[in-house]
Amino acid sequence: MTSRVLFLMVPLAVAACRPAEPMKPAPIGPFEGVQDIGSTGLAGTTVLGQDPDVVELTGAGANMWGTEDAFRFAWKKVGGDFVLRARGSFPEAGGHEHRKFGVLLRTGLGADDATAYAAVHGDGLAALQYRLESGGETAEIRVDGFESGMHAPDVVQIERSGSTVTASFARFGEPLRSVRLDDFPTGDSLYVGLFVCSHDATRLETARFSQVRFVKPAEPGFTPYEDFLGSRLEILDVSSGDRAIVLSDPGSIQAPNWTPDGAALIFNRDGLLWRFDLAKGETSRIDTDFATANNNDHVLSFDGSMLAISHHAEDADGQSIVYTVPVTGGIPKRVTEFGPSYLHGWSPDGKHLVYTALRGGDYDVYRIPVEGGAETRLTDSPGLDDGPEYTPDGEWIWFNSVRSGTMQLWRMRATGADAQRMTESATNDWFPHISPDGRWVAYLAYGPDVAPSEHPFYRHVTLNLVPADGSAAPRVIAYVYGGQGTINVPSWSPDSKRLAFVSNSGEF
Repeated sequence: MTSRVLFLMVPLAVAACRPAEPMKPAPIGPFEGVQDIGSTGLAGTTVLGQDPDVVELTGAGANMWGTEDAFRFAWKKVGGDFVLRARGSFPEAGGHEHRKFGVLLRTGLGADDATAYAAVHGDGLAALQYRLESGGETAEIRVDGFESGMHAPDVVQIERSGSTVTASFARFGEPLRSVRLDDFPTGDSLYVGLFVCSHDATRLETARFSQVRFVKPAEPGFTPYEDFLGSRLEILDVSSGDRAIVLSDPGSIQAPNWTPDGAALIFNRDGLLWRFDLAKGETSRIDTDFATANNNDHVLSFDGSMLAISHHAEDADGQSIVYTVPVTGGIPKRVTEFGPSYLHGWSPDGKHLVYTALRGGDYDVYRIPVEGGAETRLTDSPGLDDGPEYTPDGEWIWFNSVRSGTMQLWRMRATGADAQRMTESATNDWFPHISPDGRWVAYLAYGPDVAPSEHPFYRHVTLNLVPADGSAAPRVIAYVYGGQGTINVPSWSPDSKRLAFVSNSGEF
């Protein structure tokens, strides 16, 4: 979605030296203030562009090193743990090899305050740079594998967890690489935001930031499926990686599913199904009668007329049972006799549903006629097989399986024959979703810190993309704080150009 173009210029008077903390810093976008820190030599400016998460910072400053800094800073005061991520770049070539941009946390707005930041230099150097006490010397932890030009990092992230600060970097499309500092001074709140430094007090440099995301992560001790963070319903342009938040909710939105006409997204909230009209920006409930404890694995028929749902039925001892219901609402019709059965796919010809079910102590993929009847077991490997979904031609079913030791993507014929492994990655890969044109498969990837058979809420995850024919390696298309509920169901736009997904954050 595009928004009204808004340009906001925030100039500061030119001076050789200025106060470290203006009396009334100007707010901009998601930030409370924007200003020059230290003696920058030239006054900086800031522009808020088309989208509220796009910011251009222009600033000077001799350096951010030694015992004090000089740079341009857009900040928000944040207490407790947090994550700040952005995609950044220098739009213009040239400049000092050590000009730098990045994401930063700071104990104050003085030039010599304690600080830690993820910095990308003009020559491609990526490092966590830090000063542990006011007036102290700056040190750094470098991240190997980057260089100037086309392989400099453009994704930067900084995270605070207690006294631990983690800086992460990536060239968009690649996994994040991280380094950690374990002894940053704690405090009630920090100044957190974006920065640019020209490394030359006589020259201004501009850094452009997009996809700016502040995240308040889950607190220690939260109870899964009882405690929830807020939700951001986002739309991602798959080719460019640009993304926009179209709906924010303090509760738990999960599993957006795009309608075939492209007009709406259907998602789960509080066990109910809701329709979000993209043109009007309005949400309305879909009446599913007695089915008020629905999982986040609803799917639409290919013609868009029907929904299949998984509801925890009272007459099945609370187990998940598969039903169908008109997309406009109505009384659900039971399909599976036994539970638990977790729905995931509808055949293109409208005749069958595929789902994951626990039978005989093991989870496998099953197929059943839409009208109900006998179910057919399609997989029989030990361990979890999950997330089955048909290709648009109906010939293949993609799914995720732990049969190789980690969770990876597989495909098999619609009959269950000829199973083929489709990813061999270091991540645990979940919920393959095939684009309507049949060319691409998007999926959710967890890191090795998550057990292969688990897909929990509130973790650092990525959305990845791989050609459906396996002709190229997967690439990252979004860096997300989310997990369970992010992309459990088919969420491609009808034109195969965009994806809908959910990211999460608590309130600041």
